[in-house]
Amino acid sequence: MPFLSRIRINPLRAESRKLLASPRAMHGAVQGGLPTAPGEERTLWRLDADNPHRPHLYVLTTSKPDWTHLVEQAGWPEADGEHYAIADYTPLLHQLAMGREFAFRLTASPVQNTNRPDKPTARQAERLAQGETRSFRLGHRTATAQMNWFLTRTPRWGFDIPLAPDLSDTKDRDGNSPRDVRLITRDRRSFSKGPTTKETRVVMHSATYEGRLRVTDVALLTERLLNGIGPSKAYGCGLLTLAPLQPTGE
Repeated sequence: MPFLSRIRINPLRAESRKLLASPRAMHGAVQGGLPTAPGEERTLWRLDADNPHRPHLYVLTTSKPDWTHLVEQAGWPEADGEHYAIADYTPLLHQLAMGREFAFRLTASPVQNTNRPDKPTARQAERLAQGETRSFRLGHRTATAQMNWFLTRTPRWGFDIPLAPDLSDTKDRDGNSPRDVRLITRDRRSFSKGPTTKETRVVMHSATYEGRLRVTDVALLTERLLNGIGPSKAYGCGLLTLAPLQPTGE
């Protein structure tokens, strides 16, 4: 049974600052809330910082978690209010139906594979000099490329993006009508892959998409909701969340 959790994070605490600065550290904290052995269960998580003073951590797990340690280390353990909430995800999955529309949010890592990077890093240049034939995975850096990555892949994820209702009569320079999706944040993160700064560093480009989607394949969308979208899932990418929309006229 899948569970979706929401945890309040206090950004002013020392431990919180470590977690907010390092997706690797946050991944470790998320894994610490599970009763299963490390690595036994894949989790999806996303940090929403619409209000930087009150960020929320969303986590999708298979087993029911306990976030007491996160509240004690990075929350407001002595304050009033709900420190975290855990909900059964199954009722939401049962609402999926062909043609139904939902509001959505997704933080993903848009990437491309290439054999010849335009501006190779020192490590990539070394691999090319050694005759490396395996392709390189590179993050899309521009908003246009990141949006195109998303819109060209939605069919394989079981949904499409309807036209934006207020802009349906307008066209972009390619003659396409705008879709009901927007990029609300774009980020470049660089952090150590291991416990010390001498370890290999990870450079990750992420983008957060928000808008309206329409279900085109229930099975595909269910699979993506449970297993995530795109790479870098351990580092806070891939979690797609939905909120039901009222039918027009209600």
